[in-house]
Amino acid sequence: MAETIEMDDRTIAIGKNHKLFDVERIRADFPILHQRIHGKPLAYLDNAATSQKPKVVIDAISHYYQAQNANIHRGVYYLSEVATQAYEQARECVRSFLNAASTEEIIFTRGATEGINLVAHSYGRRFIQQGDEVIITTMDHHSNIVPWQILCEEKGAQLRVVPIDDHGELMMDEYASLLSAKTKLVAFGHISNSLGTINPIEKIIQMAHQVGAVVVVDGAQAAPHTPIDVQALDVDFYAFSGHKVFGPTGIGALYGKEKWLDAMPPYQGGGDMIKSVTLEKTIYNDLPYKFEAGTPHISGGIAMAKALDYVGQIGYPQIEAYENDLLNCATEALQKVDGLRIVGTAQHKASVVSFVLESVHPHDVGTILDREGIAIRTGHHCTQPVMDRFHIPATSRASFAFYNTKEEIDRLVEALHKVVRMFQ
Repeated sequence: MAETIEMDDRTIAIGKNHKLFDVERIRADFPILHQRIHGKPLAYLDNAATSQKPKVVIDAISHYYQAQNANIHRGVYYLSEVATQAYEQARECVRSFLNAASTEEIIFTRGATEGINLVAHSYGRRFIQQGDEVIITTMDHHSNIVPWQILCEEKGAQLRVVPIDDHGELMMDEYASLLSAKTKLVAFGHISNSLGTINPIEKIIQMAHQVGAVVVVDGAQAAPHTPIDVQALDVDFYAFSGHKVFGPTGIGALYGKEKWLDAMPPYQGGGDMIKSVTLEKTIYNDLPYKFEAGTPHISGGIAMAKALDYVGQIGYPQIEAYENDLLNCATEALQKVDGLRIVGTAQHKASVVSFVLESVHPHDVGTILDREGIAIRTGHHCTQPVMDRFHIPATSRASFAFYNTKEEIDRLVEALHKVVRMFQ
């Protein structure tokens, strides 16, 4: 854990390698943060939904369309070769980010949702049979629930669910009891988007492998906050979204072990995922292109790589220490608001705080905070089973990134006191 010291309204975290974390310098890299909403400075606290983009990412998109725009893999002319090189360098960047063994294991997708669906459709339809069991969890995002429901209904397989306790933690004893020789696949989120819970990912994977199950991890919420090493985890599939980790929307990546990707049929048919096509037979392309039909989001892939590089330059030790400090500060301050109850009190959390205010609907909370220039998320956060578990229709959620400040947390708490006074 990094040490922290206070300097005026800026927190500086001293990491393991003694780099200074200067949040004001970092904020200067994000143009959107320097504006006023309803006459108030923007406090953007909805990072679990999507993150803001540093100028280096915005510039990469602009540069591609101004100087590199061409279709990739197919042209022998200069622009196509330059664009292809930049796109494949982005794939190498993702490989390094996840510590995959090779770029053949990195599939570009539209995001974590498409990555999970790719596995469900391609791996699931080939390997899941009637009577097999698939395990998910109560805290999963809908993107890691619905694809498995569809698959199980189609195949006649059984969907099993790991429950969560009152703190929003997985009940690992229940998970152990669900595992059996019938378990063929386990799919779960690395970090909960609505509770902030960091799941014991290594243990979950190890236990699944002990019964011969394949593991799929939804890493959308983890990628911005913690380092990911797919080889150390020994995970079979890992998906994340670019827009959650300070890159563009509509781009993401799926890691898959080469042995599984080789055994899986294509997810979609079209251009670039083939070696040859006749009217009688198609020969599919090599990995990773077998799963990348059509013209991809070229600028998105290039810009996502810039975002990953940006995060890497800051360093996860510094990010984790600073965000943990923000989380602790927000948790302590929010508990002093009359009638406020935090939903999700796991021992290990990322920088997400969901809460309900007594007698105030979350949508009213969000609307009033918006007038104060504060952007939070309200609703079920695409985790309706979580809301059902806690017997609530929705929560208000503040989620932090490394460009947020304690001053913004102070503004959030002050605005919530105002909401309480309005509804007394």
